[in-house]
Amino acid sequence: MNSSTKGLIPATILTGFLGSGKTTLLKRVLTEAHGQKIAVIENEFGEETIDTDILRVDSEEQIIQMNNGCVCCTIREDLRTTLSDLAAKRRKGELQFDRVIIETTGLADPGPVAQTFFMDDEIAESYLLDSILTLVDAKHAEEQLNSRQEARRQIGFADQIFISKSDLVDDASVAALTHRIKHMNPRAPVHKAHFGEAPLNQIFDLRGFNLNAKLEIDPDFLKVDEPHDHDHHDHDHEHGEHCNHPHHHAHEDDVKSFVFRSDRAFNPAKLEDFLGAIVQVYGPKMLRYKGVLYMKGSDKKVIFQGVHQLMGSDLGPKWMPGEKKASKMVFIGIDLPKEILLQGMEGCLV
Repeated sequence: MNSSTKGLIPATILTGFLGSGKTTLLKRVLTEAHGQKIAVIENEFGEETIDTDILRVDSEEQIIQMNNGCVCCTIREDLRTTLSDLAAKRRKGELQFDRVIIETTGLADPGPVAQTFFMDDEIAESYLLDSILTLVDAKHAEEQLNSRQEARRQIGFADQIFISKSDLVDDASVAALTHRIKHMNPRAPVHKAHFGEAPLNQIFDLRGFNLNAKLEIDPDFLKVDEPHDHDHHDHDHEHGEHCNHPHHHAHEDDVKSFVFRSDRAFNPAKLEDFLGAIVQVYGPKMLRYKGVLYMKGSDKKVIFQGVHQLMGSDLGPKWMPGEKKASKMVFIGIDLPKEILLQGMEGCLV
């Protein structure tokens, strides 16, 4: 773990539609997180709040001690205030917890929740946003993804996706759903979670947002040939038009991903100007964008990522002798103008 993240409290955002099993997963994590005390923040009372049978309610406070020593608070107001209060109580020794899970309501856009960790210095000095986990209900996903943009956005934002209730549908449906999800977000691994069962190493310390992290933690992200990435510049066609997958869904989702690649170096100033201009216009539709960039004048990889209008970059490891220097950036968003972005990035190369 690099020194800059020492002492920070890891935070996980858990999102997914009502009925997708967030509470089941949470309960399991809370009972299984051996030796770890977890603070759970329920971002406003949803229809599935954690059952009171595992809570001891202290009516004075919004913070509730759970029977297993974990803490739970339900917030209706500002997430920032709650995070700041929790960190202060932890510093003073009034509360003990090792990490935070924020459970958003079924319809929430995880973007602003994630941005809280970057925009506010006080929060950034106390917490490390670890990852966004999205739960998808296998039985109702098709219909939810067809009718609700919020459900599609939650997939676009995710670092890790769990399909719950897969026992209620046939294998072909799960395969079709996985295929559809991969089109929307090729960088998030997709796992099945039976009745909330998921190994803790698929839930915690994923470092989905940690810019300094070694890239090995995101192995799928750097594979040169993602299975659903037909997007080298020489083709104009969108994903999937010639995708002969037997379960190809008729529904064209508005959340899509595409990849920019080049083995020429970027001009840093041009790239900064271009991306700055793009997020002014398209920021609300840009869910996640993340890349490893080859920059002129740097002997190190530049690790870059953004959420909506917020972006940041960090120096990564050095390019190794003999390693082919190249840039790769994944954009995930809603109806993003792919050609404008790809041509614009191309125009920033040296």
